[in-house]
Amino acid sequence: MRQVKLERKTSETEIKLDLNLDGSGQAEIKTPVPFLNHMLELFTRHGLFDLKLKASGDVEIDGHHTVEDIGIVLGQALKEAIGDKKGIQRYGDQFVPMDEALLHTAIDFSGRFYLNFSEINLKDKVGDFDTELVEEFFRALAYNAGLNLHIRQLVGTNTHHIIEGIFKSFARALAQAVKLDDQINGVMSTKGKLE
Repeated sequence: MRQVKLERKTSETEIKLDLNLDGSGQAEIKTPVPFLNHMLELFTRHGLFDLKLKASGDVEIDGHHTVEDIGIVLGQALKEAIGDKKGIQRYGDQFVPMDEALLHTAIDFSGRFYLNFSEINLKDKVGDFDTELVEEFFRALAYNAGLNLHIRQLVGTNTHHIIEGIFKSFARALAQAVKLDDQINGVMSTKGKLE
């Protein structure tokens, strides 16, 4: 079972997370950031992960600490869930169209952090959500998971559609990267380990 339960408590946030990589797309998401809840439900469904997440945070200041810390904990959970990475495909990439928007995500579960989140054109807000937090979320997630993560926007004008395409393409690329493959003996590396 590639299932992990984690908790994180600071003076700014409190997070409880339960992740199953080999799920069926079931989500129970409760955070004080409604737009992020929606995106994480999409992530769960399109990656066919099971995710239970309960978070609270100092959103009276803004959503930054809560969104970033959820990214931290989700990244830690992914790293723990795949363990020594034996048998995983390691790489994943997916294009996802979302109406007029087209997004692409490429992942290498190498153990080495890198985030390319360039040329993503977002308006400042979707409802009450600060869209700059999307990059903060993925930076925290990628750093803590040990991901080489490239997210790019090919076309698109509607900010909601663009962000939705990001989360869907990320989920599908991640599902591909963590998929177990019986043909892979050990890890997918000539070095014999991924770190």
